Amino acid sequence: QVQLVESGGGLVQAGGSLRLSCAASGSIFSINAMGWYRQAPGKQRELVAFIISGGSPVYPDSVKGRFTISRDNAKNMVYLQMNSLKPDDTAVYYCYARIIPAPSSRFLELWGQGTLVTVSS
Repeated sequence: QVQLVESGGGLVQAGGSLRLSCAASGSIFSINAMGWYRQAPGKQRELVAFIISGGSPVYPDSVKGRFTISRDNAKNMVYLQMNSLKPDDTAVYYCYARIIPAPSSRFLELWGQGTLVTVSS
């Protein structure tokens, strides 16, 4: 069984920084893509950062220049460095991964359990 576990959320003042981590574990042959999404109260889940293996990171304008996604392929981990945080960044952040569990198998799309980020003004 493959799962994603996030860590690193918490309370931070506006202008501060946080780093989120997400570890994929279980039967993993390869990871095709990883990313971060967030969902604020009363709003739909939205993309925060995404990276496909061998590709460049993708960010929406709302976080471009402030957030950075990175991967450690050896450890099956993805990180989200968040700088210059704003109260509007307050949300539950979810890790996403597209994982191939075995050679020639279909990929799985997985979500973590979410980690809360609260930015105070």
